[in-house]
Amino acid sequence: MGNIEKQDLFKQIMGNYPTGVTILTTTKEDGTPVGLTVNSFASVSLDPLMVLWSIDHKVSSLEAFTKGGKFAVHVLAGEQQELCKTFASKVEDRFANCQWELSENGLPIIEGAFGVFECKTFQTIEAGDHTILIGEVLDLQADTTKEPMLYHRRCFGSVPPVFYEPVHSPS
Repeated sequence: MGNIEKQDLFKQIMGNYPTGVTILTTTKEDGTPVGLTVNSFASVSLDPLMVLWSIDHKVSSLEAFTKGGKFAVHVLAGEQQELCKTFASKVEDRFANCQWELSENGLPIIEGAFGVFECKTFQTIEAGDHTILIGEVLDLQADTTKEPMLYHRRCFGSVPPVFYEPVHSPS
């Protein structure tokens, strides 16, 4: 199997792996907020609290995230589909159509997310065409009245109610 075929199969497998959806935010040196939609997000440690995500080297905000020293991870709520699309698009001012404010940690926090982790960068790791950012959680919040967003096969939405039905063992 050639490299192109392997990459296509890799994308097919990963596209069929259900994940949550996040928006990562930070600020440029001049204080301008930047953000992007990311599904490469995972927990790392409970003591201390740490998370990780990865950013493509082609992304225009790469330097703001890798050199800024801090970032916020917004675990999107199921109803934030338009926001997800906006932050995944080439739109220049992605913050124009959402409510947000700077936190005490100086991070742009978007309203309405299921959960938010405010992090200081603990470590960056070069890995192929991406950089992995590990963040130590400084502050976190959650709105547990909301359902988180789920991404699967290039579609996203709320977690289906069937996920919450009791599992019955075969008799």
